[in-house]
Amino acid sequence: MRSPSFCSRSVTPFQALLDAIATIELPAEAQRVFHGRGGLFPGCEQWSLDYFTPVWLLTSFQVVSDEALAPIQMALAQRWAQIAPGQAFTLVLQTRDDARADARVLAGEVPEPHVVEAQGARYRVHLLKGLNHGLFLDMAEGRRWVHQHVSSRPGLKKVLNLFAYTCAFSVVALQAGARQVVNVDMSGAALSIGKQNHQLNGLTSGASFLPHDIFSSWGTISRRGPHDLIIVDPPSYQKGSFVAEKDYAKLMRRLPDLLAPDGHALLCLNSPKHSVAFLQDQMMELAPDLSFVERVANPAVFEDVSSDRALKVLVYKARPLDPAIT
Repeated sequence: MRSPSFCSRSVTPFQALLDAIATIELPAEAQRVFHGRGGLFPGCEQWSLDYFTPVWLLTSFQVVSDEALAPIQMALAQRWAQIAPGQAFTLVLQTRDDARADARVLAGEVPEPHVVEAQGARYRVHLLKGLNHGLFLDMAEGRRWVHQHVSSRPGLKKVLNLFAYTCAFSVVALQAGARQVVNVDMSGAALSIGKQNHQLNGLTSGASFLPHDIFSSWGTISRRGPHDLIIVDPPSYQKGSFVAEKDYAKLMRRLPDLLAPDGHALLCLNSPKHSVAFLQDQMMELAPDLSFVERVANPAVFEDVSSDRALKVLVYKARPLDPAIT
């Protein structure tokens, strides 16, 4: 990792990005290559660069001119010619803020359907529409934790995947040996992609898909429990469906009743506005029977100047069954 002061010494405000491009090796799977949003490269905070095989995705959190884009595009095209000679170069630019995004192809052609690999699984992605792309690269270690957790517990039967989106957690859990995964998300379109992701990985059974508003479906969700693992990965803010400040507490209150004895909950929140204490303090108050186990580390490339600003993935555990009850 380069020094945080590197960019400030550079001749252009995005020299750190150019230097990262100059040292890229051909990625083996979908991954982030440069994370300016982490604040480690002052002056480069607007930029991120991802690789969704075989497409490069350059994201700017500010409107950017063609003149400013030109040296970045040129550097990436030149490096691509070095590491992948003869292969077509494809680059997409996404300009976005927290509420909307605009994407356009700068070079090449995006495949359709577009399928990428990550950690031994295949996922369908869509880079030209919406804020999100079908697979969250920053959640790679969260998915790895789920795979290791499930595979280390051969008796683990039921997983509840709340805010399932395109069901990457479900794919990983079933690959690791889970018997059943219930995916709940109010977006039927996202769940439809989730079904395709299961098919891409040869997973033809064990998953169910509920296109429901979670907050009005507790009865349906409860009847399918209790669950050995609950994954909670909501948006930090989504108008009309979820606002972390008021809605996360509603989820926490339900966890003790939804979890099986000795079960685990994976609580996720990707918001620079909310600290780790935002989750931990509420859990102590609203679900005191669940004990904190660990915070799952983020992928190294997503390092942030503040751990409280970065993605938060926390593990909690329910009490074991009281022998006196059996």
